[in-house]
Amino acid sequence: MTVVQRVSELIGNTPLLELARTGTGTRLLLKLDQLNPTGSCKVRMAQRMVDDAERDGRLRPGGHIVEPTSGNTGCGLALMALERGYRFTAVVDQHAAREKLRMLTALGAELVFVDIPPGGGVGSVLRRRVAAEIAAATGAFHPDQHNNPGNGGGYGDLALELRRQLGAVDVLVAAIGTGGSLCGTVRALRDAGSRTRSVAVEPVGSIIFGGAPGTYHQTGAGSPEGFPIGLNVDRAVIDESHRVSDADAFAGARVVARRTGALVGGTTGGAIHVALRGLLGHPAGSTVVVLCNDTGEKYLDSVFDDEWLRARGVLDELAHRRVERWFTTYEASVRVATRDRWATRQPVAVGV
Repeated sequence: MTVVQRVSELIGNTPLLELARTGTGTRLLLKLDQLNPTGSCKVRMAQRMVDDAERDGRLRPGGHIVEPTSGNTGCGLALMALERGYRFTAVVDQHAAREKLRMLTALGAELVFVDIPPGGGVGSVLRRRVAAEIAAATGAFHPDQHNNPGNGGGYGDLALELRRQLGAVDVLVAAIGTGGSLCGTVRALRDAGSRTRSVAVEPVGSIIFGGAPGTYHQTGAGSPEGFPIGLNVDRAVIDESHRVSDADAFAGARVVARRTGALVGGTTGGAIHVALRGLLGHPAGSTVVVLCNDTGEKYLDSVFDDEWLRARGVLDELAHRRVERWFTTYEASVRVATRDRWATRQPVAVGV
């Protein structure tokens, strides 16, 4: 067993879980990055942004960090702050999962709440403005994860892990919010020689790729109306984009939990939904990876709670059945392919 002196030394080297396989030999793998400290891949980039700020003098001993967050980036920054002796203020709203807010408090973060827009939804625009105002008034370091190059740069090690584990990644699918995890990982994969195809998934109601704005309940992904898209959404490395409804995203997460025991967040459920739906469309023998952004334990009172879903009109049994049907279809295709391969190997009886 490895013994470390800081929790941050446990970041990275997360495993892969095969979720589905087709008769054509294509497989769908989950990169279980929710097994990082704080239960999210975002701790990778939080560490990188703090490292960069310390290196160039924007963050000095005893300093103050302030950042708007839906929770996961904030938890990563909170971990960095407590290990290195900084004060951390997270600007949040009640749209965030309650378990994320509790984790932020448990890690010593100071929470500043802003109002959510009338009719519900995320308060990203106001969160960002308030964080900038606090930074200007106090001199705090404001990482600005949407535009900080350390965000995307923080996923270089993730790309190296994937290459070490798999050799090649043909397709990488991930929910997109700030853009750092998907774009940063794909860019690093391609820089290392991979020809990885990237698939970005945002909620219906998000405006990153120009869709009609609306209210959505997937936290940590997408951008609401009026929110400026940051530089870390690098369209030059995004090959496909898809929008997924709350009902389909949450069905993806819930069916995976019941089939495998792996708990993933709602936005990862959306990425899984897109990956499963299109799995047979890839060339035979392809390796498709879904990046699991965070753990489902943070959503036990939302994504995995029937009453919470009903209250918001996003509990859809048909959506659950569609996801189940994809799994059974792929399982059947493997059985058929195996039977056909076996049949071609049988000796032909010759009469005398």
